[in-house]
Amino acid sequence: MAFLDQNYLLEGENAKKLYKEIEELPILDPHNHGDVKEIIENENWNDIWEVEAATDHYVWELMRKRGVAENKITGDASNKEKWMALAEVFPEFAGNPTYEWIHLDLKRQFGIEESISKHTAEKIWEKTKELLAQDNMKPQSLLKKMNVEIMCTTDEPYSLLEEHKRAADEVDGVKILPTWRPDKIMNIEADHWLEYIEKLAKAYNDSQHDNLDALLTALKNSHDYFAKMGCVASDHGILEPISYKVEKNRAADIYQKGLNNQELSEKEIKDFKAFMLAEFAKLNQDKDWVTQLHIGAVRNYRESLYEKLGPDTGGDISDYSIEIVDNLKYFINQFGEDLNIVLYTMDPVHWFTISTISRAFPKVSLGAPWWLNDTPYGMETQLKQVTTVDLFYNLAGMVTDSRKLMSYSSRTEMFRRTLANVVGNMVDKGQMPYNVAADLVNHLCYKGQYNLFFK
Repeated sequence: MAFLDQNYLLEGENAKKLYKEIEELPILDPHNHGDVKEIIENENWNDIWEVEAATDHYVWELMRKRGVAENKITGDASNKEKWMALAEVFPEFAGNPTYEWIHLDLKRQFGIEESISKHTAEKIWEKTKELLAQDNMKPQSLLKKMNVEIMCTTDEPYSLLEEHKRAADEVDGVKILPTWRPDKIMNIEADHWLEYIEKLAKAYNDSQHDNLDALLTALKNSHDYFAKMGCVASDHGILEPISYKVEKNRAADIYQKGLNNQELSEKEIKDFKAFMLAEFAKLNQDKDWVTQLHIGAVRNYRESLYEKLGPDTGGDISDYSIEIVDNLKYFINQFGEDLNIVLYTMDPVHWFTISTISRAFPKVSLGAPWWLNDTPYGMETQLKQVTTVDLFYNLAGMVTDSRKLMSYSSRTEMFRRTLANVVGNMVDKGQMPYNVAADLVNHLCYKGQYNLFFK
């Protein structure tokens, strides 16, 4: 098997056949960090650094690990200097999925077969720069080429979704939907919490936010507006889930202390988070939205990086030690009977636990291997492990979680090839007939995900 050839990740004949069944299916992407403004403006990218690394903290982290100076990653070096620095260390990325993703992009989108290195850097720079200047490489054309049918961006609840309004009118061939992301509302202990509350109130409640009822009104108005704009899901980034019954008057008192910048106890912070998470779920319940919980990311762990560059720059880690079973019990029992809930965990140690929770609640689904797990190894491990407890048919399908448009296709291809290989090996071992396997992979790559999020 040659590097990224037609049999990439496919070990047997049944795996190869199954991949052909799903290779051309449209892409549904219920969770990404797409730049809607970039898609609307539909301007040509300038160079390969801009499309592959300018917004990708996966790339930044690996460059730092191989000793590249920060000014050639996020600093003031030119894009060409940054690309040359990346190319010089790129062979040292081998074995990491970033090595495969970017090479897949070169092969699939640019038709470039050369491997990235200091010896090929100049040639690849020039060739991609020439191709990126063509009309068929603009964002909207690329989305069509990649066969993206629906993509759901990640949006603050105070957003008025102006870009989404324009996208509905101006972008053909792909549906771009917002996703409601209100988790910062819960984080009453955070430095910028009050600023966040004020932005929400200004956008959706005539600046009224002086009591809890005003906050809940603003949230409902925002939720209603997102629904009118086609939103089908909320998304919540939570280090450790906190859920238990909290009376409204208790939450109101804590909220008032937060507004007054009074010191809050750990118990008060937890009580407020538990109350707000339940309120978010009630809103979703009323509109039959999917509630996505992304659990276990420790944000900004590398403090110096956060202080210099801010969030989402490569300083986040996972935490295996968080408590999930007791902390989710109230929430899942309160809402899991009739609210579609998707659970993603950053640390794979939690996969078996959440698969048992999912097994117990038919409307709770397992999300794709998330963040640093969206790799051939992570995907294969999750598929083999959790489906011994839950069902393939209950998985929520693939999401790209991507901050760059170019990788929607390569990330999806990696998942589909891994899925075809896992299921194909089961056919080889006599665990299921081929026709059942073909229905299964089609369901997981399109039908099931469409029914869960978009039906």
